[in-house]
Formats: sequence, structure tokens, C-alpha cells
Amino acid sequence: MSVLDNVDAATNLAKNNELQLLVFRINDKKGSAYYAINVFKTREVVESKNHYLTQIPSSHPLLEGSIILRGLQIPILDLPAWLGTTLTREEIQRSNILICDFNGVIIGLRIMSAFRVIKKNWNEMHAPDSYRLKEDGVVMNDTRLEDGSLCLILDYEKLLSDVIPQAMVDVEADTANLLEVIIPDKLKNGTVLIAEDSKTAQRHLIQIFNKANINMQLFDNGKKLVDYLVSLGKNASQIPAIITDIEMPEMSGFTVIKTLKANPLTKDIPIIVNSSMTGDNNKREAEILGANGFIDKTKSHNVIPLIVSVMK
Repeated sequence: MSVLDNVDAATNLAKNNELQLLVFRINDKKGSAYYAINVFKTREVVESKNHYLTQIPSSHPLLEGSIILRGLQIPILDLPAWLGTTLTREEIQRSNILICDFNGVIIGLRIMSAFRVIKKNWNEMHAPDSYRLKEDGVVMNDTRLEDGSLCLILDYEKLLSDVIPQAMVDVEADTANLLEVIIPDKLKNGTVLIAEDSKTAQRHLIQIFNKANINMQLFDNGKKLVDYLVSLGKNASQIPAIITDIEMPEMSGFTVIKTLKANPLTKDIPIIVNSSMTGDNNKREAEILGANGFIDKTKSHNVIPLIVSVMK
């Protein structure tokens, strides 16, 4: 039986501020670190030895090549190397490939072994400031396994941005999209609040808002954004719009939406979900909870026109 066989529906988890993580290792050495990824960004785990790796000329050093799986050509990224670990030829032979889906971009991550699927509440996910000190940091947050072991959640968007930048948002596309958009005064003179824990995604959004000449304020997670809005009291109604990711420590984007829509002082502020978890269930759940729009992270350059459309 696959380690991914028994996975709860994303929408049921979201209602309880929960998530499920696939825990894995990148080598077999005793005491080696545990890493994790949201199961809803994964498809399956396949054995490396069963798949022929085709080299890709003039590619990034971390792009090992590609495999053909069910008719799809899937690029394979060397996750151990990105984390500073070199696998031996024998270890590569024993390794596995974790097939992932980021915004519809299918990639394979080389791992040693899938460990298990665990369920966590978002308030059990921690993001120490030390992860944010370095601009090139690769860890976003962490949690603990049942035995107390530390489990690290990586900034997979940074990995994609490093190795396959064409799979990420095209920030330059924003200018053309804004030419015919009339920016409402409330947006022009106000400040959009954004909850986003990925430094890579934060950087993209900063570029987009700077180009649009619109003020924005970033929060590293949903709880910080909600606390800030509550502190504004009646002035919260002056906020033109909110953008939130779904996956964040402390408080998920779904809980952000639910909390703000239940508060009379914030219920009328338009909320846009900006996420790499673009499945229909997530979009439907965001809409049911009261989100006014949904955009996937590879199309973030369209976020200003989307905000304008939901403000009308």
C-alpha cells in the first residue's frame, strides 16, 4: 500500500485549520533530517531504478534530467543537492522520486524514502525568525513528529524559482495588464494587506505592487494579518483588499477568510486567495467561506486587475 493512499480531503482539513504532510528523508544516514510537503502538492512516489533519466542539455545543475511517466515528460530536481547533500551512485539507485504538482507544473523531487503521512493543526507549525534572516534560506517552517523529531517544511517555490524560473510568475507581464485598468481611489490611496509566508512569493508580490504604484503591507502568516486588522478597530473598513495564501503557519488562509467574514468590522473587505494549491476543491472551499477571488501563484501578475474587479 502506498504511503499516500489514506489521505483526508483537503476541504475537510481546511475547515479545522488542519493539514496533512508527507514526511520524507533525503538520505539514509542515522540521525538525518526529516522534511515534509503538503500532501495536496504530491501525486505519487515512484522508484528511481524503474525510470530512465534523460539528460537535458544546458540546463540548471539541479535539473537532473527528465523521466516519462504515463505519457508525461517530468523534470527531476535534485533536492538533496539543493540542501547540500550529495548522494552516491548506489544511493541514487535506491532513491525514490516524489511526483509533485505546483500550479499545474508537474515535477519530480529526488528523495531517499517517503516516511509517513501526518496530520497537523496549522498552529503546530512554527516559523522562527531565524528562517527569514538569510535571503537564500530554504526552510519556511517546522513541526515536531510524535517522537519529538524536528521536521522541516521547505520553500518549494524558491526551489522552482531557482531551477525552473519559467514555471513561476511573470512579473513583467503586469504592466500590460494594468494599461486598461482604472484603479479605484480606495485602492490607489489605501494599503492592501497580504498574508504570505514564502519569501519567493513575497518578492514577486512586492515587485507587482511596486510596478502598479499601490501600497501593500506583508505579514508572514495569517494570524499576524488578522491580529493587525483587529487592532485597527473601525478603521479596518478603510482596507481596500486582502490577499492570503492558503498554507501558512499559525493560521491557514481558509481560517483567515472564515475569521474575517465572521467579524462585522471586516466582513466586507474583499479577500483574494493567492495559492499554489489550485485544485477545484480548494477554489470551491474558498468561495464557500466567502473569498471574493482566487488566483494561482503562477498568475500573480493578474492580481491587481482581479482586486479591481471584486471591488466593484
